[in-house]
Amino acid sequence: MNNAYHYEVDLTWSSDRKGTISSPVLNSSIEVATPPEFPKGMPGIWSPEHLLVAAVNSCYMTTFLAIAENFKLDFVSLDSKAIGLLEQPEGKYMITTVLLKPVLVIKDENNAEKAMRVLEKTEKACLISNSIKSTVKLDAIVKVAHH
Repeated sequence: MNNAYHYEVDLTWSSDRKGTISSPVLNSSIEVATPPEFPKGMPGIWSPEHLLVAAVNSCYMTTFLAIAENFKLDFVSLDSKAIGLLEQPEGKYMITTVLLKPVLVIKDENNAEKAMRVLEKTEKACLISNSIKSTVKLDAIVKVAHH
């Protein structure tokens, strides 16, 4: 199996501080812009900062799904909030921390400990988290569905 893959993303600038990203292998595109916190930033449009945090959060989900399957963890739902902290350590802007707040609902309370282990293992295995300098933190919740 090949262990090297390429993910092509194309960008076309449109106007002001705004452009569109797309990929030749994907069906949709995303409008991106400078976030409103910066000069000439635009509210209501995805920013690189949002996309970075979204990449960490979506990688967490896809990694969780694979690990949960391997551990035969039966679950009802997974929702996750991710919060990126933009700071200026040493005078350079960077997302220093991404706080992941997954909420996992399981059917059987006897699986709560196993569920938390899967959530924690997922954070360590996520390839996007492992690819960035920012600290990625986990604040997970496991809930039991009531019938």
